[in-house]
Amino acid sequence: MKTAQAAAAQVVARVLSGRTLDTAFAAMAKAAASSAVTLDAHDRALAHELCYGTLRHLGPLRDVLKPLLKRPVTDPELEALLMVTLYQLQHGSASSHAVVSHAVDAAVALRLTSAKGLVNAVLRNYLRHRDAIDRAPPSSDEARYSYPQWWIDAVRAAYPVQWKDVLEEGNVHPPLTLRANRRRITRQAALADLRGQGIGCRAIGVDGIILDTPRNVAELPGFAEGRLSVQDHGAQLAAPLLEVEDGMRVLDACAAPGGKTTHILEMSDCTLLALERDERRLQKVRDNLDRLGLTAETRAADVTDVASWWDGVPFDRILTDVPCTASGVIRRHPDGKWLRRPTDIVQFADQQQQIIEAAWSVLRPGGKLLYTTCSVFESENEGLVRAFVARHSESKRCALRWPDGLTAAGDGQLLPVSAAAGENHDGFFYALLEKRGG
Repeated sequence: MKTAQAAAAQVVARVLSGRTLDTAFAAMAKAAASSAVTLDAHDRALAHELCYGTLRHLGPLRDVLKPLLKRPVTDPELEALLMVTLYQLQHGSASSHAVVSHAVDAAVALRLTSAKGLVNAVLRNYLRHRDAIDRAPPSSDEARYSYPQWWIDAVRAAYPVQWKDVLEEGNVHPPLTLRANRRRITRQAALADLRGQGIGCRAIGVDGIILDTPRNVAELPGFAEGRLSVQDHGAQLAAPLLEVEDGMRVLDACAAPGGKTTHILEMSDCTLLALERDERRLQKVRDNLDRLGLTAETRAADVTDVASWWDGVPFDRILTDVPCTASGVIRRHPDGKWLRRPTDIVQFADQQQQIIEAAWSVLRPGGKLLYTTCSVFESENEGLVRAFVARHSESKRCALRWPDGLTAAGDGQLLPVSAAAGENHDGFFYALLEKRGG
């Protein structure tokens, strides 16, 4: 356990210094090969759980830690270790004695030997006064909801009725949601295969399957053979909403990692060009195409530099799954809420505007463009689309054909919901635009 605690502390400290979870995990794996903090498979899984849980609940953990310290901790890894182990005491299943004992050893593994006494004292002090500490009211909105104050304010302003639900849903553990590749298997058969292996699951949406308990995808029957993909239920709406018909020419303007690209190809016999400006991310699209047995043209290019990639033939359908703050998928990426800044929203909106303008220029008259984000911030979504339509008299906003039972706030905004609502999806925004004149 101590190695998992130490590794998690290193990762959390890196995230709070400005690195993404993915980058921090990669650094952890690289260091494990030559460090005293080595991880076996069990410790690696525990470290991941401690990192995600700590970042989801960082606001309350900071609130608990502060009064337990006589003075602020200046070492980032020591502070992270204290929060990681407090999270473990509050939310984990290991015995309190084991958590504290291993935390002291983890301090030594992190070369924080002089802080052994502090770690022991803080954690034991928490346990002695646990009932009173846990019952104490949060000292701030950040401590209550576990988001930066500016984020809380933005969500409250956008959703004056649902804002608390939006914030709370972002802190739950997300499900593992799959998509059956209808080119290779029916969903019914995929469900039968999973249940035959003792894996509890249920159908959701058009092609989706939600597992009762998340697990390593490599263990799932049919995944390696391309019969299944991992994709959130909300993200699975893109392909049907785009309304692609056989024989159409389709552009996926920001394709990586390829979940929506491959779903479009599973649903229709179309000709598809997948663009992605980052060659390394584009390789993920190619890997997914190969695994699922699908074919598309892939090109490393920036959609906004139209002259560098377009052959002059307009497209019938265009998907613009634009880069965004990812505020709607924060339950899967809890580092995002601590890494983002208010200025990021403005910067993303400017980039999104450039992308939709470039994509619109290569859409044929009568064609349709689906604009989508995994954000809940209005300026990336409804505000941007309204401004675009106001600038383009030839554009028409089409009604979205939501699947039965799906709940959308406003025209196109899907708010994150968990299993209690029966839907269980992340937060997404969709707007379907038609170019008049066809």
